[in-house]
Amino acid sequence: MEKLLWCSLVLISFFNVFGQTDMHKKAFVFPKESDNSYVSLKAPLKKPLKAFTVCLHIYSELALTRSYSIFSYATKKQANEILIYWSKGRGYLLTVHGTEVVFRSPENPLAPTHICVSWESDSGIAELWIDGKPMVRKSLEKGTSLGTEASIILGQDQDSFGGGYDKNQSSVGDIGDVNMWDSVLSPDEIRTVHSGGTFSPNVLDWRALKYEAHGEVFVKHQLWS
Repeated sequence: MEKLLWCSLVLISFFNVFGQTDMHKKAFVFPKESDNSYVSLKAPLKKPLKAFTVCLHIYSELALTRSYSIFSYATKKQANEILIYWSKGRGYLLTVHGTEVVFRSPENPLAPTHICVSWESDSGIAELWIDGKPMVRKSLEKGTSLGTEASIILGQDQDSFGGGYDKNQSSVGDIGDVNMWDSVLSPDEIRTVHSGGTFSPNVLDWRALKYEAHGEVFVKHQLWS
């Protein structure tokens, strides 16, 4: 009986550390503010990023009260290699290689929100799409390449590689459908992703996700269709 219990605990621990692979119709739930609850995502990057698109769903009440991190991609040389962040009173912030631009937008509605963010090195053009609708394009870090040895975090803002968390910047709510490509998706492709389609994400794939959950994070059914 003791051996069976020990085996069960080992299996539960393995599940919590490495998680399930297919996250279809699932979401990560961050139930409360903290500086130690987050999800680390594993990406098979082999060459510097010259472009990217990140799409995901976020469902949170925090936009009414404070700023918070949505997606944090850090390297050992640059903690804010890619940062997607909601800034209360300003809008969505995109940081690429330490440089920040602001996409003005109304306060987040109290409903699940789908966002896609893209950037390309050749032109420096960055785009933000909210629920399938584009914001005004911005430009930053033209000619830059982004590092591959990355710490990718949901739920916290990295002020250092894999750390430096502040509970006042943490996410509270649900995050799901996280996909990332090493290219800029076209407007038609982004609209298709918003409608539930996909285009073989090759950096982060929600249907074949490698992750480690830390602290108080739960996997639950999505609250959006």
